[in-house]
Amino acid sequence: MNTPFNKSFWNGKKVLVTGHSGFKGSWLTVLLKYLGSEVCGVSSVALNNNQELFDALSLDEHCVSHDLDVRDQEVENVFRDFQPEVVFHLAAQPLVRSSYEAPFETYDINVMGTLCILENIRKSASVKGSVFITTDKCYENKEWAWGYRENDRLGGFDPYSSSKACAEILIKSYQQSFSSESLAISSVRAGNVIGGGDLSRDRLLPDIYRAIIKNENVTLRNPQSTRPWQHVLEPLIGYLMVAEDLFLSGHKRNDAWNFGPHSSDIRTVSEIAKLFSSQWKVDNILEDENSENYHEAKSLSLDSSKASFDLKWNPVWSVEEAIFQTAEWYKALQNNDNVYEKTNEQIQGYLSDLKL
Repeated sequence: MNTPFNKSFWNGKKVLVTGHSGFKGSWLTVLLKYLGSEVCGVSSVALNNNQELFDALSLDEHCVSHDLDVRDQEVENVFRDFQPEVVFHLAAQPLVRSSYEAPFETYDINVMGTLCILENIRKSASVKGSVFITTDKCYENKEWAWGYRENDRLGGFDPYSSSKACAEILIKSYQQSFSSESLAISSVRAGNVIGGGDLSRDRLLPDIYRAIIKNENVTLRNPQSTRPWQHVLEPLIGYLMVAEDLFLSGHKRNDAWNFGPHSSDIRTVSEIAKLFSSQWKVDNILEDENSENYHEAKSLSLDSSKASFDLKWNPVWSVEEAIFQTAEWYKALQNNDNVYEKTNEQIQGYLSDLKL
């Protein structure tokens, strides 16, 4: 099914991206530049433990970049000077296991950081649409067989998940409290995104890639857990569609949106790990059901019916294609190829598959 994504809308748009030096933020920045946007990024080098992709892409050469914590008052100057038309808020502490190690910092960054950006947007006369990226883990996970819908109960067992649920409640409050000020904001919740360049610790494919290049084995923590795996470009296109919708319709479309894969692409950790390692024709996967020290959900999926019906957004790449594209990106990095060009090549391929 074709997705009615309007890429011409983004040509010349002034877009502010927080967390632009992270994995998803870096892909979003390259995507926006590919579409012709003027991008300004805000991200803290001190807080970001996954800036390898940003550096590998030399993104500081392709956008205006500010080394700031989103909670810093100086971010207000960025809004004033850049005058963004669209804002994407991705800056966060994004890891479940790290949230157990640093719960206070996780809540502070994920909740108070969101509040600071909301306040800057509320005070800005230039912003016409803002998208806040949270997570599929913001729901109270009953570990049932069907996907969560946007109106299901929020919750979160671990500090990371509950901090994102808190952020969702905060966003909803601003949507309701300041609708008279035409505050056009939405939250978006995606599944487990994969793609080239994610080198975070305690993430499945980065851990396997590091083990492959070192000729080592990797032990899976929860091999039979299922997740909604999808290539990073899938939800990013959805985020752009939400932002355009807000820009054109205003606060009348303030809402939350799910962007998850087809149910057929919900696979176990073990299946994904073996599929990825097989791209190098190696078998370096070990399984240990008893290795986990912290609680992590065994089952999680999203129902994206609303995005499909209202925005006509639909997944494009199967999980097998997503794994293939991810492995191709890592192989380019391994071969010292130009990964900025590789990223643009994959963006072009994805948009072509959208039948634009």
